[in-house]
Amino acid sequence: MALHPKQLIGPIITRVVSSFVTSVLSLALVVFPGNNDNTLTSVEKREGWVLLFNGRNLDGWYGETAFWKVLDGTIIGSSGHRLTRNTFLITRQKFSDFVLKVDIKLANRNSGVQFRSKALRRYSVRGYQADATQGKAWGNLHGENTGRRVIVDGWTGKGEKVVRPGKWNHYEIYCKGRHIKLTLNGVVTVDTYDTMFPEGVVALQLHRGEPMNVAFRNIKIKPLGATKAYP
Repeated sequence: MALHPKQLIGPIITRVVSSFVTSVLSLALVVFPGNNDNTLTSVEKREGWVLLFNGRNLDGWYGETAFWKVLDGTIIGSSGHRLTRNTFLITRQKFSDFVLKVDIKLANRNSGVQFRSKALRRYSVRGYQADATQGKAWGNLHGENTGRRVIVDGWTGKGEKVVRPGKWNHYEIYCKGRHIKLTLNGVVTVDTYDTMFPEGVVALQLHRGEPMNVAFRNIKIKPLGATKAYP
C-alpha cells in the first residue's frame, strides 16, 4: 500500500533533526573538548599524588618573573632575547624519593626538568636533569652544574625513537634511594643508580643562548618516602 506524502514527512524530519543534533554534538566535542589537565583523579588522590602546578598561577614556584607566566593552563617559559646564562623556575619545596610526571612542549632550543637539585644564586641550580632539546638529548640524564654533563645517554636507540618534536612529550621521573629511572613517552630511557644528590628541588629550565620558548603542564608528584642521606 502506498503511503500518503504526509505520512512520509514525519520520519524524514525526525532523521534530519537527529542527524543535525549528532553533528552539533560532535562539533562541540571538537571545539570544546573535556579538559583534565592539571587535575588529579580520585585514584591519584588516594595514591598520594600532589599537583605541583595548579594550572592558574605560579604558587609554590619562584623564578625571574620576566621569563615565566601562566597561559591557558600551561607554564610558559620565554626568553624573548639572548640569555647569557641558564635560568630556572624553581619549586619552594624539596623532595627526596618520588615519582614525578610532567608534560613538555619545546618550541626550540634547549630545556629540561631538574630534580633532586640544589637551588643556587641568580635562579640557577645544581643537580640532575631530564633533558629536552632540539638536538640529540631527549631522554638523557644530564648533570646541571655538576661537571658530569651527560650522566647517562638515554637518547641513542631510545629517546630518539619516541620523541615528538614540537609537540607535547611526557616525562616520568622515578627516584628511590640511589635508583633513578627516566621514562619518555612510555619508553624507559634511563635506569641507573647514582649517589650524587639524595634530595632537592624540582626546576624548569630556560637555556642560555638565542631566544627560546617552552611550555609545561600536568606537573604532579607522588612522594615515596624521605631518604635524605645515603648510608
